[in-house]
Amino acid sequence: MSLRGQPVEKDVTLPDGQRFVIRVAVASDAYVPRRELHTVTLELLDGDRVQATVNTVLDPAQVREARHLAHEVAKRLEAGDLEPTASAIEPLADSVL
Repeated sequence: MSLRGQPVEKDVTLPDGQRFVIRVAVASDAYVPRRELHTVTLELLDGDRVQATVNTVLDPAQVREARHLAHEVAKRLEAGDLEPTASAIEPLADSVL
């Protein structure tokens, strides 16, 4: 199992009622075969719209770490300790939790 075929997704509701899906997955690129991609991204999705996206330090095989990252981001967003922006989530994406 890897993040190529099975992204990690987690629903989250912010204190103000906004709802997002946190997604940790291998980035998509129409020009590169998926098996050759190694960049894992952390995204906040508002329906079909991407609210924020950042690259992570994760490898596609680090599914457990991706779950932990999604959980940590969700916990902080739900508590109001983290804004739903790329600059706010980037420090978490830059560390292996």
